[in-house]
Amino acid sequence: MILKTWSTPVTAEARRPVPCALCGGGRFKPALSCAREGFAYVKCAVCGLVQINPQPADDDVQRRYGQSFGDEYLAYEIKNEAAFLDLQQRALDDAGFDLIERELMMDGGSPAVVDVGCATGALLAFLRDRGWRTTGVEISPSADYARQQRGLDVRRQTLADCQFPPETFDVAVASHLIEHLNDPGAFFREARRVLRPGAYLLLTTPNISGFQARLMGSRWRSAIFDHLYLFSKRTVTAMLAAYGFTVEGIYTWGGLAAGIAPAPVKAFADRAAKSLGVGDVMLIKARKP
Repeated sequence: MILKTWSTPVTAEARRPVPCALCGGGRFKPALSCAREGFAYVKCAVCGLVQINPQPADDDVQRRYGQSFGDEYLAYEIKNEAAFLDLQQRALDDAGFDLIERELMMDGGSPAVVDVGCATGALLAFLRDRGWRTTGVEISPSADYARQQRGLDVRRQTLADCQFPPETFDVAVASHLIEHLNDPGAFFREARRVLRPGAYLLLTTPNISGFQARLMGSRWRSAIFDHLYLFSKRTVTAMLAAYGFTVEGIYTWGGLAAGIAPAPVKAFADRAAKSLGVGDVMLIKARKP
């Protein structure tokens, strides 16, 4: 049995058609039908961005992680935070994070990082211990946990609502965030504003152009109610370029989900997907000029 990523339950929310978040187009064709679960994805006929459309309002989406199912989300994050942190650290290693860190610490200062969608703050605590000045952004009750249990500076707001001064941060991290946003372009615009010239944006998101997504279709584990967009390498690169970022590398991992094949087959598929760049999840290393 294939288990999908945790998601808030499908609820009856008002939805409205929206233009494509990448090209602004209004023509779509069917992409993934998750009819048994009560939702479906379409693909923009112009640029190919896969999305749920019509979409719920932004307030309804934020309510899912706050008032409605915030405690369930927090329990899920606490249960899995060690595994999630390990995956984040491995992905950052692939992206050459040590070199970024060395570059930013050459003058003896402490570089500033903002983790948007920081969950329980495990990555921020790890970076704080390495000498970073850390700030988190998280709309769910996980923000309170990160503050109270780890003593971190985490704002329970959206990035835009934090109103950070321009050019505040050397690095912005957003792990499994952009696929949840009604307007990912607005996030990229705000991230660019708060990053210093030459700063890095490190994004992690499911890869719909990966092997597993192509194999599983609507049964793909990332085709869930909470994922409003499913990016490919091409569409995420195009969106970053549209908001003034230069992509310096894309790193993928994950060939087959646990339980889909015997362990030796899964191990071989994982190695092959990583080496071929068709992994299930991707980290994009982008930079503000």
